[in-house]
Amino acid sequence: MAMDDSRPASRTAVGVAVLRAIHQHRDGSPKLLDDPIAEALVGPDALARALADEALFSSPAMRGLRTHVVLRSRFAEDCAEAAARRAVRQLVVLGAGFDSFAYRQPEWARALRIFEVDHPASQALKRERLAAVGIAIPANLAFVPADFARHSLREILAASALDFAAPAVFSCLGVLVYLERSAIEALFRLVAAFPRGSELIATFTQSERAAGSAARAAAGGEPWLSRMDEGEIRAELLRCGFAAVELLQPEEAARRYFAGRSDGLSAPPRASIARATV
Repeated sequence: MAMDDSRPASRTAVGVAVLRAIHQHRDGSPKLLDDPIAEALVGPDALARALADEALFSSPAMRGLRTHVVLRSRFAEDCAEAAARRAVRQLVVLGAGFDSFAYRQPEWARALRIFEVDHPASQALKRERLAAVGIAIPANLAFVPADFARHSLREILAASALDFAAPAVFSCLGVLVYLERSAIEALFRLVAAFPRGSELIATFTQSERAAGSAARAAAGGEPWLSRMDEGEIRAELLRCGFAAVELLQPEEAARRYFAGRSDGLSAPPRASIARATV
């Protein structure tokens, strides 16, 4: 498949990695997400500038965004671990950006075949930064170049080594807002057609929220195209063929991930992460 090589690497992907790296330095222990690779992906100069901007990154809005970013990765990785213990052997990271799971994977993940799906420009920058600090590409990782504007997800994955006849976990974090509703439906139907035991972990953004994040993304050339509330995403996932849908509610997130913290981090006030099972 021909790719649009003129498009630059995603600025949003870099920004998300900055938030994960700041979590390692600024927030207390235990970390919601223990991610020593984030700093390598961001680079020391960019991280130093971010850490120096106390007013910005200590603001309630940025603390909330940082919490959301690390929580969604932690939840997706917990779901992947549970699936791996049920003998699911495929993990597909859609719009992988600077996701670092494959490079810090725990022992339970060694049996997985991991597929990072993203635009080749973002993949190239990521690989360049990993190489610069001597982080090797793990043997169980495959890069899948993707141009969602020109090819369907089915076409993209069909060109990879992904086994459509075996169950898989799909992680789709911070991606749906950048897709047209027709592409979202196609993504949901594709994953729902995988064998029983498969699942999709996806974040969604409600229509009246996150105006600041939307404005920053648009200014960076990555406008938001779709927003859904809790009822809409649940109904759409079920309509597209999933057997069950779980939304990570604030009360459950607080109990599982934020109990006993002393650094002021708290669960997001509304659901924004969905887990749909086949």
